[in-house]
Amino acid sequence: MDLLLLNFANFDSLKLIYPLLLQGLQLTLLLAIVALPLSLLSGLTVAVMYSFSGPAIRRLMMIVIDLLRAFPVLVLLVLIYYSLPFFGLTLGSFTAVVVALVINNTGYFSEIFRAGLESIPKGQHEAAAALGFHKFRGMIYIILPQAVRKVVAPLASNSLELVKTTSIASLVALPELLRSARVAQEQTYNPTPLTAAAVIFFLMLWPFSHWVSRLERKAIVGRA
Repeated sequence: MDLLLLNFANFDSLKLIYPLLLQGLQLTLLLAIVALPLSLLSGLTVAVMYSFSGPAIRRLMMIVIDLLRAFPVLVLLVLIYYSLPFFGLTLGSFTAVVVALVINNTGYFSEIFRAGLESIPKGQHEAAAALGFHKFRGMIYIILPQAVRKVVAPLASNSLELVKTTSIASLVALPELLRSARVAQEQTYNPTPLTAAAVIFFLMLWPFSHWVSRLERKAIVGRA
């Protein structure tokens, strides 16, 4: 037991490297704060465009959405960070990670929003037109609020996954929480920093995960 604590819960090592972990945590939160709203906005934009498009454009958009969802975000980051310079476009590590996260999650969020929009009865669209709303205004003020309420649970669940995915930043040497923990491990020759990073991730995400689970249960009960 003492050996286990010495290797995975060494407080002397933790005292030395905790500033590094806090720096990594700040960067992880910053990545999530920037990438999440952009992903939601781009996903919503794609879903609304889908609603106003004709059958041919819709089929094309569905192919693009499926490609975005199927393409591994790790591979996407490699292409953005290491391949774009060959075409004259060089992005910084932070920007490359945000772009990769946004592109990947646009596919998921757009599909969630699309499902929500299509779940609204046609009668609601007709009611908006009867009230004198232009098609776009009716979408924004009447249809969209109802659709968002129906998909809060999957939106929250996917947002949680996005926060977890910020750990890909370590691939381009961006010192987010996981990368900082690895650097701290190399400095202390002790895995305690990795344990601390895991605990931080758990404490940060568990309340949100618990809230998402409650939303999902309510959604199931509401459909029953």
